[in-house]
Amino acid sequence: MNFSRTSGDFDFHHDLNVSCAPQMSTQEKLLGRVMEEAPVGSRNKVTVVGVGMVGMASAVSVLLKDLCDELALVDVMEDKLKGEAMDLQHGALFLKTHKIVADKDYSVTANSKVVVVTAGARQQEGESRLNLVQRNVNIFKFIIPNIVKYSPNCILLVVSNPGGGFPRHRVIGSGTNLDSARFRHLMGEKFQLHPSSCHGWIIGEHGDSSVAVWSGVNVAGVSLQKLNPKMGAEDDGERWKEVHKKVVDGAYEVIRLKGYTSWAIGMSVADLVESITEEPAPSAPRVHAGPGHARREGRGLPQRAVRSGQQRPDRRGPHDPEA
Repeated sequence: MNFSRTSGDFDFHHDLNVSCAPQMSTQEKLLGRVMEEAPVGSRNKVTVVGVGMVGMASAVSVLLKDLCDELALVDVMEDKLKGEAMDLQHGALFLKTHKIVADKDYSVTANSKVVVVTAGARQQEGESRLNLVQRNVNIFKFIIPNIVKYSPNCILLVVSNPGGGFPRHRVIGSGTNLDSARFRHLMGEKFQLHPSSCHGWIIGEHGDSSVAVWSGVNVAGVSLQKLNPKMGAEDDGERWKEVHKKVVDGAYEVIRLKGYTSWAIGMSVADLVESITEEPAPSAPRVHAGPGHARREGRGLPQRAVRSGQQRPDRRGPHDPEA
């Protein structure tokens, strides 16, 4: 039987094929497949453990600097975790990171290149960072094994206190990176310059016993100690030691005023993540547990972090009086 399409007639074979064909979804009609999709993993997956103030400031800073193609969030507080993830996902239009995931199950962190650990007890007003150690060690005993289970080759960036207990070339503490940023900010205020034109290192412990490397302080390459040989000394008429004291007291003052620190440390974390994922990597003062250190304690020293996680200590050390 031969049917030809005329007015009021139909093509039997054509209409039969249409009615029997599987229905295509709108997505399939819109995005026709021209070749088989190759599996592509995340090249720069970053995980943030802990969605408190510091964790979210770190996550947002990493996203705004476009440092990852996938961001994973983990926390034990399920509702807050889901809410924070949704809040970020709703802003995906304004980001280049195409995938933001969250779960209390650590499997969501699988194959991370960098894991930022911000989870831990919050520092109270007037409390030293060293007092946080034991409380946070107990939390770490749960977190670290779960991270290593799913991302055995990751680099750990520990923001919580303490930082350590992992192979020393693959654990980085946020160290004195933020202290140095505070110092450069105060230098800029003193000279009415942008902090990027002011250079100086704060090394040692992050906080109370940190050390200012006065011999390296410069503005646009001009050594300030050559202009003021008494810089940092007790009889320094310009009172530079007070600038260092403001660095030490900075976090305590912010905590007194708003209850916690978040944005500056979050931006510092993103700066460190960038130095890990991008090369060439700049030097930054990070905590590094060097060989022979008693109890595996870390010291904040200028180092370069490369993608393998190996850290090459910067050999431009301070002069003997500062060592």
